[in-house]
Amino acid sequence: MDAIQTRRLTLGHSPDSDDAFMFYGLASGKIDTDGLTYEHVLKDIQTLNEWAKEGRLDTTAISVHAYAYVADRYSILNHGASMGERDYGPLLVSRFEVTNPQRLRGARIAIPGLMTSAYLALRLAIGDFVAEVMPFDAIMEAVAEGKIDYGLLIHEGQLTYAALGLHSVLNLGAWWHAETGLPLPLGVNAIRRSLPDDVKRAASRHLRQSIEYGLAHRDEALAWALRYARGMERATADTFVGMYVNRRTADLGPEGRRAVAQFLQRGAAAGIVPEVSTPDFVE
Repeated sequence: MDAIQTRRLTLGHSPDSDDAFMFYGLASGKIDTDGLTYEHVLKDIQTLNEWAKEGRLDTTAISVHAYAYVADRYSILNHGASMGERDYGPLLVSRFEVTNPQRLRGARIAIPGLMTSAYLALRLAIGDFVAEVMPFDAIMEAVAEGKIDYGLLIHEGQLTYAALGLHSVLNLGAWWHAETGLPLPLGVNAIRRSLPDDVKRAASRHLRQSIEYGLAHRDEALAWALRYARGMERATADTFVGMYVNRRTADLGPEGRRAVAQFLQRGAAAGIVPEVSTPDFVE
């Protein structure tokens, strides 16, 4: 306990409504952290992925895709995952209807980052294409304005794209579930391997408690999350948070852990990411 009481951990996560909801309990002091203190560092997921490669933060949100490049530095926390399901996940959109996504091989597609899980999933689904990296919150408008024909949406655009006259080309959550029967692992929270075991277990416990607090005090946590919702209506934010902060977020469970392992295995088999031995998880 003495080691924990003298610890201050850097904690990286994105300034998005789902992460804000998840970390509300910690950020607002609602969770007893046993003397452990957290310095919240808010950055977009692509930056957090890059920082993880450098080992900058003690614990951080990362894309599952990125874990293939940082497995030597970090373990995965069993709590805090974002997963696509059989009816939702990252969405490939266009201004026109496309009946066969396989025809997109070689197409120019806007993506939110080369280490995002959405990018890896799309590569697995359609093969090679010309990736154009854009800020995630600029992609939908770029497609709607005709600057690029296809865009990969990872945030609330999954719910609002039709309002801009866009069409869904491929739902990657549905595609992955049809392929594997598993949820699509998108984001996880990781913790530095070199930290003492008791600190890692405590951080994992605090994250779980923060998630559980938000789920048990939904209106309170959602009000906090709306600060980071980029002007979303409350109902839309509530739906989006419900998609990505739920029972799997509180605990990956055997199915979630299997999904993470299989996603990385398929990426390695396709020659897209380095091979990773079975991912290890901190309970």
